[in-house]
Amino acid sequence: MDVFGAIADPIRRELLRRLSNGPARVVDLAAEHDVSRPAISKHLRILDEAGLVHAEVRGRERHYVIDVEPLDAVHHLLHALAARRPPISAQHLDALDTEAHRAARDRRRGTPTPKSPDLEEDSA
Repeated sequence: MDVFGAIADPIRRELLRRLSNGPARVVDLAAEHDVSRPAISKHLRILDEAGLVHAEVRGRERHYVIDVEPLDAVHHLLHALAARRPPISAQHLDALDTEAHRAARDRRRGTPTPKSPDLEEDSA
């Protein structure tokens, strides 16, 4: 499974958040969720296949540890998408502030706010 598929599940994302605080055993992770230990093990196996976690054997116990390097692909995708978002300029914020003040003033005066022509067509 790829990283994107692995993090698509909310339980697996929660497991990664928990493991970002330090290693944990399956029994400890299962105690923090309303799912069975076998279900947690299955989620950990998927995360392991995606390279996001690995198990360290400590005596008779397996402690799962997060591996963040595969998340670089997610980070790069989100960064690229965010870079394409049009910036909000100070001029846009000033215009929004002006409209908010105008609407508040009109409400105090009891002046009806002008309706958008699009809204009039929808109600007809």
